[in-house]
Amino acid sequence: MKNFLQKSNPLLLVVLAFVLFLAMQKFTFLETFSLKYNDINLLLTKNKPSSEVVVVAIDEKSVNRFGRWPWDREIVAQGVEKLEGAQVVAFDMVFSETANGDEALAKALLRLDNSVCGFFLRSEATQYLDERAHSILQDSALDLLQSKSDQDDTFFGSNYIELNHSPILESCTMQAAFSTVPAVDTLYRYYPTVFRFKNELYPSLAIQSLRIRFNSDLDRDSSKKFVLDGKKIVVDKNGFVRLNYYGKNAFTTLSFADVYDGKVKDEVKNKIVLFGVTEMGIGDRVATPLGNMYGVYLHATFLSNFLNSELLQESKALNALFILFIFTGLYVTLLFLTKLLYRVGLYLFVYGGVFVLSKYLLLYHLLYIDMFYPLLMLLFGAIVQETFQFYLQEQDSRFLKRAFASYLSKELLHKLISKPGGLELGGEKRELTILFSDIRNFTALSEQMDDPQKLITLLNRYFTPMTECVIQNKGMLDKYIGDAVMAFFNAPVPVQEHAAAACQCALDMKVGLRKLNEELRKEGVAPIEIGIGINTGEAVVGNMGATKRFNYTVIGDSVNLASRLESTTKEFGVGIIISETTYELVKDKFLCNELGVTYVKGKKESVRVYELLGAKDPVTFNDGEKYEK
Repeated sequence: MKNFLQKSNPLLLVVLAFVLFLAMQKFTFLETFSLKYNDINLLLTKNKPSSEVVVVAIDEKSVNRFGRWPWDREIVAQGVEKLEGAQVVAFDMVFSETANGDEALAKALLRLDNSVCGFFLRSEATQYLDERAHSILQDSALDLLQSKSDQDDTFFGSNYIELNHSPILESCTMQAAFSTVPAVDTLYRYYPTVFRFKNELYPSLAIQSLRIRFNSDLDRDSSKKFVLDGKKIVVDKNGFVRLNYYGKNAFTTLSFADVYDGKVKDEVKNKIVLFGVTEMGIGDRVATPLGNMYGVYLHATFLSNFLNSELLQESKALNALFILFIFTGLYVTLLFLTKLLYRVGLYLFVYGGVFVLSKYLLLYHLLYIDMFYPLLMLLFGAIVQETFQFYLQEQDSRFLKRAFASYLSKELLHKLISKPGGLELGGEKRELTILFSDIRNFTALSEQMDDPQKLITLLNRYFTPMTECVIQNKGMLDKYIGDAVMAFFNAPVPVQEHAAAACQCALDMKVGLRKLNEELRKEGVAPIEIGIGINTGEAVVGNMGATKRFNYTVIGDSVNLASRLESTTKEFGVGIIISETTYELVKDKFLCNELGVTYVKGKKESVRVYELLGAKDPVTFNDGEKYEK
């Protein structure tokens, strides 16, 4: 696993750098997905708009009363006169052409002394802006902000605008742009605070309304922060603010017809009144994350965000931190979990945790965290990590199959491949059963054969059934030592009743040898006799050798004793000897004959030994032959 982590680090770092790059660049095709994905935020916010903001609507009721918009401006003037108790009256419309009632509307605006008349930016225009109109417009410019923005031309702007008709323009307290700009997904998500016109900065309708409301100018605290009445407004490089929507039909909306009739004086007193058109077919409907709504409510939303101190803030550093957190979660996951299903569960848990944290920051600290790019980090990182791990596991599996296919049964090999960690360089103490078998009088047998090739062929014919017996009884063939066979049971994967498995293996070897001897007799070759020693005890088992070439084997006193017991079979004249520790584990399953105690080379204490005779019940071997007790 450590090796895998070291190899996967560069790949994960590449993914991290790639996702951070995407998050900073905000490519249009990805940003569209990002905006849609984060719209879940709109379902969480339950805030209500400021009671200071009121919309006076040219609605269906008003159109039914006064006819199709636009009306005679005498009607508008009489309605405007009823708004004298308002703090600010802002018009989300422009009266650019000459019409009946212009003088009456101009007089009504003069009496207000708190009006904000709108203009909008155009990509092109035929209207000529004379010096008088430009001079009036400049009175509404953001002088304080302009003085700190000489080198900043990133604000949205145009060289053409459409202003109110001259009498109305001169009667308005202030002018402001009511243009709005959609996001890359064509939905209106942001509110522009500042516009540039002919290298001059002008406020949006809501900002101008707030300037009058608080008698305060818009200042710049830093490149991304404006200040108005002591409150900071965090903006992007274009001077836009993400709108914190309140939901449809959330704002207090009064029909112009009721205002005209003087029925709503208290509702507009000391309020910021936005004058807009909401009648279907004549109002400017815009697409928002909440669905279509009339443009006047975009201004109302920003005003409420500011007045309620609910302006959202975005931080690239915080967004990057969340991506890094997901990266760390991907990396750390592999330290603890090896199963893919568990890792996937933890991946989702980590992302779910940061997702909940982001919503907490949104609701209680007004921090907008873009969770789309952390999701990309999770998806890309997990795919790269799991693909690479699969590749490494396949390499390990192929290596293990090559290394152990001849030494382990398919069942044990499968278990070993699923948990290969035990094969790292080093070892562990474990209770094992060790088996040694050796050909009797092999020296004399080899001397009888004048052709070395025939001797090798004989050994191969002998080792084949012996090896099969080990593998079929879930043992591991350790090595061939000349004419001897060494095997052990209960490693590298656990084997239940490993002592019984070793004893059964020894009996199978005797049966296999008997079949081989029958073939040899027919060929005129002297039969082979073997001795087998079995011992159970604690030994050190593991991968011993160099990092690039290992030998998975066992060492310890228990191994030495098994080897000595094999030699002792000659002294007692028996075929299979097992130690007392093995006998205690298998006495209920196998017939044994106590041979007494003996001293073996290398041990000071005597060892009680037993002859293994057979199974207490008939045992069916792999070839179908039965060994009777």
